[in-house]
Amino acid sequence: MKIAVAAEGKTEEDMVSEIYGRANCFLIFEDKKLVKVLDNPFRVGGGGAGFGVTQMLAKEGVELVVAGKFGDKVMGFLAEKKMEKKEVSGKKVKETVEEL
Repeated sequence: MKIAVAAEGKTEEDMVSEIYGRANCFLIFEDKKLVKVLDNPFRVGGGGAGFGVTQMLAKEGVELVVAGKFGDKVMGFLAEKKMEKKEVSGKKVKETVEEL
């Protein structure tokens, strides 16, 4: 399963981002191994960040996204893309992935 974790930084030692659409970056894992780091071009600017992020992650083939919180508007779009979500707060990325 391909997993994307919203992160405050670019390493597994960074914390899971509290906000999905405005995360600094996304760490992509396959078989619990980090395979890619994506900067989030939607972290600043106007509305629609969650929509843009979901499209970006769907193109990467992500099946599960992890973040502290997901906005109400993005829920339907995640379902449309057949992507699952998991809310996790106050944990490092590495710890979170190990627990999945």
